[in-house]
Amino acid sequence: MEQDIREGARISWQVIGTGPRPALAIHCMLGTSDMWGPLLSPLAELSTTAFDLPGHGKSAPWVAEGAAPGAYQTLATRIAASFIERPVDLIGHSFGASVALRIAVAAPEAVRSLTLIEPVLFAAAKDSPEWAELRPHQDHLDTLLAEGALEEAARRFVRDWGAGAPWDTIPDRHRARFIAQMPIVANVTPSNFEDPGQICRPGGIEAIDAPVMLIHGDKSPPISARVCEALAARMADVGTACVPGAGHMLPLTHTRQVTELIALNLERS
Repeated sequence: MEQDIREGARISWQVIGTGPRPALAIHCMLGTSDMWGPLLSPLAELSTTAFDLPGHGKSAPWVAEGAAPGAYQTLATRIAASFIERPVDLIGHSFGASVALRIAVAAPEAVRSLTLIEPVLFAAAKDSPEWAELRPHQDHLDTLLAEGALEEAARRFVRDWGAGAPWDTIPDRHRARFIAQMPIVANVTPSNFEDPGQICRPGGIEAIDAPVMLIHGDKSPPISARVCEALAARMADVGTACVPGAGHMLPLTHTRQVTELIALNLERS
């Protein structure tokens, strides 16, 4: 792992592969860059930079107290952009996919291809039935976070968006880490639902001219498929894929299928 100060934060990253095509991979909330190794190592044409988000993996902690709502997404976007020196194959999962999309909207010329795995940009599907179904669950999570009930908030977050492991079976050190990261989740929530970064602004998504692949699992929360559908409707060159039997953490649980879908998108660019 390498380390450097980027946008005022000490960030760790690793490079996966030695291929001629530069890529950048952005992991999910509560994840780390290590998740990308098994997924991207088979793609011999890539040399992928995968960094740990602030407060994740080996990067330095991030202090949520006093930060403006949605500030974390802005910081993560700026850090990710700092790794881009020429057009890249941009890959993101969950929160990382929303960050990747924000980069593609802001600087479409920087993106050679774009693979988005279950982006949590719920604002793209605002007022849909799936949005209405999700809101009560999110409202309850918001209440827990506001009251400082971080362990229960972490339990519910992992239940809804994790890989399916019951909370009590997760090793203590990982549970402690998830609990400590809940203030980051609280800061990110407005980015997901209110889109302060204006990713969904008129003409923004439409300006992406790189090939896009949108991936979701058929066992994921229903909002995931709806977001992918809403985004795809605004993109010129897009493929969509639903992975059978997969939930939100499909990069970990259905690695081979996701790798093959990324490879298909690389072939189009």
